[in-house]
Amino acid sequence: MDPAEIGEDGRRSLIADRGTLPYPFTVKDVLEAALRAEESGAPAALVTVIATEGSTPQKAGAKMVVYPDGRIVGTIGGGCVEAEMTWRARQSIEARKPQVASYDLTPDQAGEDGLVCGGRMQVFIEPIEGTPTLCLFGAGHVAQPLARMAKASGFRVQVADDRIKFANRERFPDVDLLVVDDFAAAAGQMTLGPNTYAVVVTRGHKGDAEALRAVVGKGLRFVGLLGSRPKLVHLVSGLEEAGVPVEDLAEIHCPLGIEIGAVSPEEIAVSVLAQMIAVRHAVPASAIAPMKMELPGRLKARR
Repeated sequence: MDPAEIGEDGRRSLIADRGTLPYPFTVKDVLEAALRAEESGAPAALVTVIATEGSTPQKAGAKMVVYPDGRIVGTIGGGCVEAEMTWRARQSIEARKPQVASYDLTPDQAGEDGLVCGGRMQVFIEPIEGTPTLCLFGAGHVAQPLARMAKASGFRVQVADDRIKFANRERFPDVDLLVVDDFAAAAGQMTLGPNTYAVVVTRGHKGDAEALRAVVGKGLRFVGLLGSRPKLVHLVSGLEEAGVPVEDLAEIHCPLGIEIGAVSPEEIAVSVLAQMIAVRHAVPASAIAPMKMELPGRLKARR
């Protein structure tokens, strides 16, 4: 909902129901809350006043952390401005994009909220997502380079396979978790949350089905299956017959990766990782294309 559509009563209700910590807050309270969100991967947003004009309830530097359900830690002054920025922060969390917002606090609004001020505040809203986790189901030839590249790209990496010959520290020395078990049991030991990317690359249809059934419908950021569309249709049909909801199965990305003509396991891993990075930064599939830059003169003619 657009904050402009929320009436003053709605904004005050939001303030009353947000479940904040007791006042007063310290900067340490706010930063510790942001750090906990970053470490746990729980979605949140850090809201910081970056500039003010005139008389405002808080000055530049005031901070608060906002959670998706409207709870906050910290304050940027209370009243309408805080309610407005809480709504905007929740929008940023959902869109996974930062934003700069301004708020004009008129003398009338200030008086209604019991504030003696009337100025402008500029606020920076930054979503906090934490470190993403890649859960690899399957430890074969594509999983090995994908785990290595994802780790180098800032992902936590967890790998599961039912074959110790493949799922071992010699092949995966740097992963954060290595599970040797059937895929359904392994899923219970892995981090499956809103900032998790599950990639299914098992050696056969049975393992693929087990892994997919364990991860779809769990609210993960990304679920991918390495395989062809006929393979996906076969697996989805079986899972649907087994009682998995169609809307959960619809979240599976298959074929997996960005089309770059990949052939080798390493090239396929690059393609898959590129798609994950695009999802991480909220780049829509329609916008994935070669970067373009216009060059002047003879350089332009040579491109």
